[in-house]
Amino acid sequence: MRMLAVTVLVAACSVAATAWIAVRTTSGAIDKQQGQVLADDTLLLDTLTGYAATHRTWDGVRPVIRDLARKTHRRIALTTQGGTPVSDSAPRPGGLPGRAWAVIDPLSVNRADPIDPRATGPFRLTAAEERTLDAYATRQVGCLREQGVEATVVTTPSGRPEVRTFTGSDDQRATACDGSQLAEPTPTERAALHDLDARVAECLKDTGLNGVQVAPDFTWRLVAAEASPRRQGAERRVPACITQGRRALLKSSVAPPAQLFVGPEGPATQRFHLSGTGIAQVAGAAGLVLALAVGVSVLAATRLARPLRALTDAAQRMRDGGSALVPVTTGDEIGQLTRTFNDMAVHRDRLERQRRVMVGDVAHELRTPLSNIRGWVEAAQDGHVPADEDLLASLHEEAVLLQHVIDDLQDLAAADAGELRTHPEQLDVAELAHQAGSAYRARAEAAGVRITVEASREHWIEGDPVRLRQIVGNLLSNAIRHTPADGSVELRVTAAGDLTVIEVADTGTGIAAEDLPHVFDRFWRAEKSRNRTTGGSGLGLAIVRKLMEAHGGTVSVDSTVGAGTTFTLRLPN
Repeated sequence: MRMLAVTVLVAACSVAATAWIAVRTTSGAIDKQQGQVLADDTLLLDTLTGYAATHRTWDGVRPVIRDLARKTHRRIALTTQGGTPVSDSAPRPGGLPGRAWAVIDPLSVNRADPIDPRATGPFRLTAAEERTLDAYATRQVGCLREQGVEATVVTTPSGRPEVRTFTGSDDQRATACDGSQLAEPTPTERAALHDLDARVAECLKDTGLNGVQVAPDFTWRLVAAEASPRRQGAERRVPACITQGRRALLKSSVAPPAQLFVGPEGPATQRFHLSGTGIAQVAGAAGLVLALAVGVSVLAATRLARPLRALTDAAQRMRDGGSALVPVTTGDEIGQLTRTFNDMAVHRDRLERQRRVMVGDVAHELRTPLSNIRGWVEAAQDGHVPADEDLLASLHEEAVLLQHVIDDLQDLAAADAGELRTHPEQLDVAELAHQAGSAYRARAEAAGVRITVEASREHWIEGDPVRLRQIVGNLLSNAIRHTPADGSVELRVTAAGDLTVIEVADTGTGIAAEDLPHVFDRFWRAEKSRNRTTGGSGLGLAIVRKLMEAHGGTVSVDSTVGAGTTFTLRLPN
């Protein structure tokens, strides 16, 4: 009966909707025309900017202008910025079509990178260099495919090939393939980058920031540490200086800026009329809608019930532990509900897998010390080892390790439940840093590692001194463990606006880029062997993040393999 009522309502509304159909038809035509205009505008700007980026002058642009005019049905004219005509699509130009519509300049486009990527100039590789890099790229793609990673080669406007994978940059299988040869700059790029480095250095000479080195993708790095207090402000100028230097290098390789004038080929007035045929069509549409109302209602009811029934069956399978994904066949509200249900099912499966992995990790962490304790006790009971002080010391060490893992798990459980308590008080972070450095200096000296503390003035904040010592201690312990002999660990305390910044930097082995997103995960180690000589329980950094969140602060990590790692803590003053 409800569906019948809906049918009657649809039939009554259909007659009134006839007029709306006519208006909608007209509006659709207008919207389509506007969309075509926007597409034509994009085509004009992109094509002419691309021409300017790949040619030194506008001498050969006339065929391009004529082709664009034919495609867009517009009159197109170009002039220099001084007003001198360059090219016009009209056979017999009679003045310019209106005002300047845009300025075509490949060195100043409205993008995050203001220079059009097709403007390569001195960065354009030679044919021999392209063949060499193509061979490297082909070899790397073959290696990736052998590892089960699907990849392809994309050539950039400068001729440099790039290897792109379809599984994401964090796929650990890709680390087995060496891409260093492909990333190495070619002689052409080195020459252009050398010139660019010199221009950047000239731009930054008044800042005291030296040693900026630009990569082929125009990212940059400092090849030497700077002690200037203006370094932070100077680093913000580096991207602008790189862009300025690139413009200077590319200026002679691209066409000069030109003004673009666009106008209609003929009269621009368009009117929409509803003819007798149109009126008949609207009347016929009204009758057709009225006749189909009942059938549409029945079909709508059937289509509505089918996905709901599928969702019900999937929910039953989810309860029984089976697959709960439902195919998304529509884009309406039912489709949105289905996608939300699938997301919930995937999230539930992921949480279940994480739970199983965590249970296994906890069991492994607790089994090792318990197995050692049991083994030594049974050996003592059987008389194989004497129950002396050495045995007691070994058992005590395993018990301490077991207690440490349990304490870490309790801290994480309290943080997850929102019950992690802190006892804030006014404290000097500089003094806390010196105390932490002194506490770990003996351990560092035993490992051949040098610890230095830089905290030249007082930095007062409100925080829990015990928890903050725990945070800094965890980071210092990790840094010492992963820093080889003759290395150094530096603990720095600085101020950044209304934040107090604590940095723990080492010269250790570093962390691979694909591993950085996981360093704060529970039970995660870059060393998968679970050897305690190279890592702890895998809970320390997870606790650091939770404790920082409890203090209203943040923790981040920056690392370079073979150069070292820096953990940065930011606490509100």
